[in-house]
Amino acid sequence: MSKITMSRRTLLEAGAWALAAAVATPESVSGDEETGLSPKNEAAIRKYYAAWHLKEWRPIDMLLADDFTFSSPLDDHISKSAFKTGCWGPQHDFIEHMDLKRIIGNGNEAFVMYVCRVKNGKTFRNVEYLRLRDEKVAAIECYFGAKNNFPSAVSATVGQLF
Repeated sequence: MSKITMSRRTLLEAGAWALAAAVATPESVSGDEETGLSPKNEAAIRKYYAAWHLKEWRPIDMLLADDFTFSSPLDDHISKSAFKTGCWGPQHDFIEHMDLKRIIGNGNEAFVMYVCRVKNGKTFRNVEYLRLRDEKVAAIECYFGAKNNFPSAVSATVGQLF
């Protein structure tokens, strides 16, 4: 099987579908020389997702920049305190485990795909775009699907949108 190389620029210019296809390709979970993601930024990303398993806010807080913002189909650049109250608060007890499937990045930016297992036994898949600064997460944009694909504490709210 021959290997096809494509620049990140070409891939990103191809649009969201190309990016979604790249993220969905099998089980490479590491940033490397090809992606251009620094080892320190990859470590910060892994620490952030691992901190969710601790079910404590302080480790998450320490990994987020003071001016952190979070965006999703439900949230528009909310602050760290609003993220704690509206996202982390209702979700941290609901989430059983997150499996990182793919980290693709360049410099201080990365796309992360993960599969999340929740306490009711269901799973969902999210893709998040992270911007990092000084080895802290400065911003996250979360992309998730409709109610059927997002079994969480906010599913009823998501269902109203679709």
